[in-house]
Formats: sequence, C-alpha cells, structure tokens
Amino acid sequence: MQHERRCARVLHLASLFGSIAIALLLVGANITASAQQALSGDSAQAGRDGDAKTDVRPRRVVIRFLTDSDFPPFNFYDEDGVLVGFNIDLARAICLELRTSCDIKARPWEELFKGLKTGEADAVIAAHKVTAAATSEVAFTDRYFHTPGRFAGRKDSPDVEITPSGLDGRRIAVARGTAHEAFLKTFFRDSPLALYENADLAREALAAGKADFAFDDGISLAFWLNGTLSRQCCEMRGGPFLEPKYFGDGIAIAVPKSDNEIRIMLNDALKRVRASGRFEELVQRYFPMRIY
Repeated sequence: MQHERRCARVLHLASLFGSIAIALLLVGANITASAQQALSGDSAQAGRDGDAKTDVRPRRVVIRFLTDSDFPPFNFYDEDGVLVGFNIDLARAICLELRTSCDIKARPWEELFKGLKTGEADAVIAAHKVTAAATSEVAFTDRYFHTPGRFAGRKDSPDVEITPSGLDGRRIAVARGTAHEAFLKTFFRDSPLALYENADLAREALAAGKADFAFDDGISLAFWLNGTLSRQCCEMRGGPFLEPKYFGDGIAIAVPKSDNEIRIMLNDALKRVRASGRFEELVQRYFPMRIY
C-alpha cells in the first residue's frame, strides 16, 4: 500500500515537471518569436531610416545670388526699374527646384567675385565665362550656356560654304583685338579682314556692303539681326564655332572655392531645371533666334 502511494507521488511529480517544461518551452518560443519580431521591426525601421537618410539633400533657407545689371538679355533693369533677364529667371527656377528662397542683388561687375569672398553671397550668376583666370579665384558649377562665334552674311549674297576654303577671298568684318579676330587669323587665313574698333562698327560695315561677312559673338549677332539697326539686311550663315581657347569654356555660376556643398546643390538643381523643360522655355523667351 505504501509502495503504491510512493509510485503515485512519483507519477504526479513527473506530470508536474512535464507541464512545467512544456510551459517553459512555450514561453521560450513566445520570447523568441517576440524577439524576432522586434529585431525584424528594428531592421525595417533601420532600413526606412537608411532610405530617408540617403534621400536627404542639403537644405538652405535662402540662396543669395549676385549679378550685374548691364548685360541684356542675361541681366538688366527693365523700363520699370526691375531687375530681369535670363540669369534672373534661371536663379529663381533653381531656387524653386531646391525649395528655398532666392535673394538676388545687383552689383558692379568688378565687385561680384569680391562678394563671394567676403561672404556677402553664396553664388554669382552673371554670365561669367569659365576661364583659367576666373577659376584661380572661384569655383564654377556645370556650364549652363555657351557663347559661340557666328558668321552673318547679307541675305542677297551668294550661298557659300562657311569654311576656310568656302570663304577664301571673302572680306570679313570683325572687331579689332578680340578673340574673334584671333580665331579668324588662325583658321581663315585666306580671307581678308576688315578690322573695326568695335563690333557695332563691324556689323554696320556688313549692312552697308563694305564686307561680305561679319564674325562676332552669336548672342550679340542674334539681337542685332532681329533688331532695327540691321534693317533686316542679313542673316546667320553656317554653324556655331565653340572652340574653348577662343570663346571660353561656356558660362557657369560662380561659387566660393570653400563651399563645395552649394556647388553640388546648384548642379543638381540645374539638371532638374533642364529635365523639366523650364530651361528651354527661358532660352526661347530671351533669345530671338537660335544661336547654336
């Protein structure tokens, strides 16, 4: 009898320990599952945080631009005394892409780079050409415009190929002491040059029939051809000449050498302004005819 009670007690303890073991296993499983869920949640959150971090771009409350006011159509005062132009609208489009405010002030040309160095401005957008001399003082964004050399000829003149051989013996009007004169002397050696003190006189010589062609900055020629001074005498001939040695390596926004962040921001915004079609809209608004 005593032996039977001892056996029953042993069986009861075994059953009790078995239940406890099962409970512990279940608790352990629950803890493991909870831990795995927590780890998964932490990993997912870390992934989201990582994604958010990779998508964060540098932000500034305002970008301070300097420009000058005497270079139409890039930057100038209109009849109401408002600063307008291609560069002004491009700066605003850039600020819009960066979701920041724009502060644009006009300064004399010779003070623009000084404003960068003294911290008055974050960037200069005044149609500066990228040259070796300029890059010794400031850094530049990607080029956003080029100023090619272009030929213009009278509408009633024969249609000839605008090449050194095609213009052999043709008289070309050009401003003395300019990159355009140097370019012609290098590549159009068999064309007699009619040298004038400035580009206005060279263009007038073409209109008056004193020269067969004029060679000048494509932007200036476009405005002259589309204006009243040309008397609708002439038209662009041939294509653009973009040799950096003579006509610069394009136009860009100047930034301080010490602020690489602003250069990256502006480059990113310029790409998006182009991709949106806004850049082409501005070109068509401010330039009366294709200069490229």
